[in-house]
Amino acid sequence: MPDDASAVIGRAIERHQHVPGGLLPLLHDIQDALGHVPPEAIASIASALNLSRAEVHGVVSFYHHFRQVPPGRHVVQVCRAEACQSMGADTLLASLRQALGVDLHQTTADGAVTLEPVYCLGNCALAPSLMVDGRLRGRVNADAAGVLASQLREVA
Repeated sequence: MPDDASAVIGRAIERHQHVPGGLLPLLHDIQDALGHVPPEAIASIASALNLSRAEVHGVVSFYHHFRQVPPGRHVVQVCRAEACQSMGADTLLASLRQALGVDLHQTTADGAVTLEPVYCLGNCALAPSLMVDGRLRGRVNADAAGVLASQLREVA
């Protein structure tokens, strides 16, 4: 693990180790800073919070939000909640899968794009929605998704 990553993890542990229920905020801090929660961090986190490594790993692997490997240069999150499902999110997702050549929770071979599900972006009125690198987009159809995928691979 690089020294920078170790420093980020150490600071996150210091901030949250004495806070009741501090595990989730600690994991969020690490992922926000590094883009993922390195598996090498699990033992340090568990020791600092007086938890078992299995408990920490269980939380990291249970929540879809947490990644255990670094994401691609761009992250596309497709809303899988009911409103988006009813407005064509499955077709949108199929278009992205085909254009990118990856499935959910995978990154393109060139490391350009990671495709992830998300369960409600709060943009139901403009469904189907997706988020690209933290920027929300609504009323995205399959054709627009294909164009978006091409653009992200070119820009990356």
